[in-house]
Amino acid sequence: MRFDDLDKKMRVYEKSLDQVITPETYMIARLDGRGFTKLTKEVCKYEAPFDIRFRDSMIKTVEYLMDCGFRVIYGFTESDEISLLFDLDENTFGRKVRKYNSTLAGEASAVFSLDIGRVATFDCRIIPLPNIKLVEKYFLWRQEDAHRNSLNSYCYWTLRKQGKSKREATRMLEGKSVAFKNELLFSMGINYDKVPSWQKRGVGILKEEYEKEGFNPVTGEKCITTRKRNKIELELPLGSEYATFISSLI
Repeated sequence: MRFDDLDKKMRVYEKSLDQVITPETYMIARLDGRGFTKLTKEVCKYEAPFDIRFRDSMIKTVEYLMDCGFRVIYGFTESDEISLLFDLDENTFGRKVRKYNSTLAGEASAVFSLDIGRVATFDCRIIPLPNIKLVEKYFLWRQEDAHRNSLNSYCYWTLRKQGKSKREATRMLEGKSVAFKNELLFSMGINYDKVPSWQKRGVGILKEEYEKEGFNPVTGEKCITTRKRNKIELELPLGSEYATFISSLI
């Protein structure tokens, strides 16, 4: 069989599971760290429940993903996860899901590993959303997840630092309300309302325009050009204000 014929035949099988996100559909990529509990607590020994070094490595990874060839207009990170919102007209790889998943997971794993000096990996999934309202709800959902993770982490690690075992700390928090957990922290000297915002709401990264002085080689004159750069938001709004913030980026 000639190579061209064999290639044509085998390409059918290779593409048999290809999924393509339809045009005019919003795309979000969510990446999650694999085995990051062991990585952060046992291997890297980061401070619990939050460590600025880990936060900054996640931010650096998001910034890289926003500038590595895709049209990403917003990035969000909390705990060991990253969410990327693509421009509606993003069309890299013909919007093939497998290409986004494999490329983004590989890029994130490489950048994060280099930054912390340890092997770390991410998985990735593409989430198609048909309208702006669902995009808003997606990010409200992930922000609420950030809050829940934060409150639980503060309670768990505060109990652990006071001598409770893993099982004891877990049982003390199992099925307990948000009010109970806030009161528990307050009784141990922690006012959760005063915890840094980024620990409760996550971190946002967006594109902002700025003016830069340049030089026109044709006229020999100085000129002002408009460029874009990443802006890191450590104080994200809540609720309807956050939804408005998200829709303003689209």
